Amino acid sequence: KYSNAIGVVKFANMLSYPCLFQKSVLAKIPSSPLSQTYRAFLPMVARTLPQNSFCRTFHRNQTSSATSKTDTLIIGGGPVGSSVAYHLATNSRSNDGRGIVVVERDPTYSKASATLSAGGIRQQFSLFENVQMSLYGRDFLRTAHQRLQTETNPNVDLQFQEHGYLFLASTETGVHQMNENHRVQCRAGCADIHLLPPTELKESFPWMNMSDVLLGSFGSRGEGWFDPWALLKGLKDKNIEMGVTYIHGEPIGAKRDPTTGRILSVVVREAESGQTVKHSVNSVVNGAGAHAEQLMNLLAGPDLPLKYPLPVKPRKRCIFFFHCSAPTGVPTIAPLTVDSSMVYFRSEGHPGQGNFLCGVSPRSENDPDCYDIRELENADHHLFDEVIWPALFHRVPAFGEIKVKSSWAGLYDYNTVDHNAIIDFHPEMNNVLMLNGFSGHGLQQSPAAGRAGAELLDYGRFVTLDLDIFRFDRIQNDEPVLEVGIV
Repeated sequence: KYSNAIGVVKFANMLSYPCLFQKSVLAKIPSSPLSQTYRAFLPMVARTLPQNSFCRTFHRNQTSSATSKTDTLIIGGGPVGSSVAYHLATNSRSNDGRGIVVVERDPTYSKASATLSAGGIRQQFSLFENVQMSLYGRDFLRTAHQRLQTETNPNVDLQFQEHGYLFLASTETGVHQMNENHRVQCRAGCADIHLLPPTELKESFPWMNMSDVLLGSFGSRGEGWFDPWALLKGLKDKNIEMGVTYIHGEPIGAKRDPTTGRILSVVVREAESGQTVKHSVNSVVNGAGAHAEQLMNLLAGPDLPLKYPLPVKPRKRCIFFFHCSAPTGVPTIAPLTVDSSMVYFRSEGHPGQGNFLCGVSPRSENDPDCYDIRELENADHHLFDEVIWPALFHRVPAFGEIKVKSSWAGLYDYNTVDHNAIIDFHPEMNNVLMLNGFSGHGLQQSPAAGRAGAELLDYGRFVTLDLDIFRFDRIQNDEPVLEVGIV
């Protein structure tokens, strides 16, 4: 009944008792692409869902009421986990997903990092491998209507808006890094990323203040944003059609071989029936996102703790949705612009409506781990007041007349070592594949990460892209691989 985020927020605020939102209500949420409306609304609904359950006690002698033989157990049905299932089924199994089981504790994805993100994709990275991964992500999005088509969902539309990314540099150091990055991007095959001096930037973006800008990097095609919910639904529907099993539940225990450390079985509690099922497994995939570290500890158990723990922590990130009412100087369409201050913003919704999203990563000293999901109930508005809005107003004078209409918070799976993905088997549990620590890039890199994960499971090595740079041994050897300009 409500056609925009403002209407839904008003409706939600009228409800005095959050207990009215039970799981039965969540199940009725339409499966249409997750618009800004739902991104604003779902965090409020999420308050009634269970708290982080990966922190529960490991049950060494957990009994189960049923057993199942599972080839590949994927824990986490978000974009990364579902992408692994998709690529496993399509790459070497002739579209046969039998034997692949995906466990997801929140099938509404109301608290998922992906659906609470800005939905961006870019190739403007400093690492060659990150550029390559996002190039495949771009191609996957462009062809998703063919790849993910099913009998029940023949018209898959991820709403990929190729409005670009624009990075701005205001120091000589920033200019040098931007030139270095551009060389890497060109070597990886990016033909649509252009370095623009201030005069050309002003011609292309007359609504922007360029007085302190020395250089810009603009991706004219292949970069922009898309609908995370549509990707999740498309992957899940296609996987189910191919025979992949999705279980609404959570792991509550595991059994390891005391000699090799391999995972022999995982006990899963299914949400609807309450039944516990022991899955005898060949392989386990950690696709638990921000909760990946807790999952690794659960799999390892208290008797054989990991010598090399997974350095991935949950970190809170906030997004603000605002409207600009200035009579002039309002961008019709703003690319996802990353200011030299690292504040970002982009258009949201139909062109010319004056609606935008924005955000920024907090400084390291103000960025604690976030294990209590209740902290996500409210965005950090002081971050908007003290950091974001001054940067917005400086860069776009028309943004002096804006009003925040809604806000929400989600989690990053933050790799504390080098902010880059870990794509590898764990040396102490060598049948547990980790696809973790993307530090905000998991959604856009999920197609490539899923393909890489499937290759490791099938062949024991990377095939299409050489991603050895993301192996776990860099963590063991304290040899970080740094990406410049984490957004």
